[in-house]
Amino acid sequence: MSKRTAEGEDGDTPLKGGVRPEPMDIDDKEMGDFEDEFEDEFESEDEIFEAGVDGRPDAEREAEEQAAGAMDVDNGTFIVGRNKLEAGQHLAPDLGTYEMLHNLSTPWPCLSFDIIRDGLGDNREKVYPATMYTVAGTQAESKREKENQLMIMKFSGLSRMQKDDEDSESEDDDDDEDADPILESKSIPLTSTTNRIRSHQIPSQDPSQPPTTLTATMTESTNVFIHDVTPHLASFDNPGTIITPQQNKPLSTIRAHKSEGYGIDWSPLVPGGKLLTGDNDGLIYVTTRTDGGGWVTDTRAFQGHTGSVEEIQWSPQEVSVFASASSDGTVRVWDVRSKSRKPAITVQVSSTDVNVMSWSRLTTHLLATGADDGVWGVWDLRQWKGGAQKPSPIASFNYHKEQITSIEWHPTDDSMVAVAAGDHKVTLWDLSVELDDEESKDTAGVKDMPPQLLFEHISEHAKEVHWHPQIPGTLVTTGQEFSVFRPIPVVYGIHPK
Repeated sequence: MSKRTAEGEDGDTPLKGGVRPEPMDIDDKEMGDFEDEFEDEFESEDEIFEAGVDGRPDAEREAEEQAAGAMDVDNGTFIVGRNKLEAGQHLAPDLGTYEMLHNLSTPWPCLSFDIIRDGLGDNREKVYPATMYTVAGTQAESKREKENQLMIMKFSGLSRMQKDDEDSESEDDDDDEDADPILESKSIPLTSTTNRIRSHQIPSQDPSQPPTTLTATMTESTNVFIHDVTPHLASFDNPGTIITPQQNKPLSTIRAHKSEGYGIDWSPLVPGGKLLTGDNDGLIYVTTRTDGGGWVTDTRAFQGHTGSVEEIQWSPQEVSVFASASSDGTVRVWDVRSKSRKPAITVQVSSTDVNVMSWSRLTTHLLATGADDGVWGVWDLRQWKGGAQKPSPIASFNYHKEQITSIEWHPTDDSMVAVAAGDHKVTLWDLSVELDDEESKDTAGVKDMPPQLLFEHISEHAKEVHWHPQIPGTLVTTGQEFSVFRPIPVVYGIHPK
């Protein structure tokens, strides 16, 4: 998984492979409708007169405008990776396709983040302004690594888009929805870039108390830090709360890895806390929380990959099973009870690095993978029997033109997937849309546009995307900045009962 290029004093020292593209020039203002100034007038069926706006022939007028340097405006559809911006052209989002859209900046960009479940209730898709809580780790520029931090954040004042056709009475009723977005944060100092961060909540035995929220931060330094961020989250709603230096200290530091890594995941079936971490040496370790609240890392590593471990996912159904994806192009399935520490199943899913993976929690035999060549696919694990026979994906898409950097199943709809890629795109897909052999693979007349593609969101240097588990249809992505968006209901499939 490539990182951004470090922007140090010399401006050209990379942290890892890849070059940071030039910043995209995004015009956030909604583009209006254009009238056809050159509309033809028809005098009869046999005779057509061209009428320019000033009475002159159009050709003469256009030549004069070009000579005067008049700027042409392209109001067509722009497809990243297929179209090219010319000098003077700008991208503008079609705001009519969003119900909510906000961008929020942090002191340094973040390679990874996670959304924290809160006590504000589920199914909040009609509640505006929206509020949400997240954790993230920063990537400070070269020679300023000590400025890195683990950020605990509260996004609030996330209002819905104002529609042009809303009448004044409706506007008066929704004044409380027109709040400005607010980002509040608490920080825990780190001395290294965060490659990936994941959160876990331990249920409270006291119903009146919130759960204990833990974070596991996998850093470039090779260390993995486990923090309790419960007091940091509580401080947002308790003004004047002071976070002590002791509360900023990690509960545990995992030092088993000798190289940095990206693979990290908490078990969803072990409430007390069980963590897997994988590194660039291809080794995977399991760390478990003891009954006394301590942490123990089994020093016997799971071995089998011949490349770096890029992603790890626990099974959502079987407490002892997990899968790992690697730069060796394979996905391997393991059982933590195995004394040999070897994989039970190995499947070659790509000829390039397999960067990311998501195990469906609704249909637990489905696994989605995303690779370095821009291809992502869905696999039926019931077909993974081992042996020489290589299974085929039940769905595969070669739409993105750069590496896949994140992939995630919708939390309540087993046909929807969100994908982020290095081509600055976050795409939403509906796998329930079937394509007959006789049908064209073009959608709305656009070449190579899969009909399963529902929505495309531009996010500069998109690194990770997550669905919000309590606000249906809402997504958060990190890249050059955080983007919180919710497409209009027809896109994300929320239908009235």
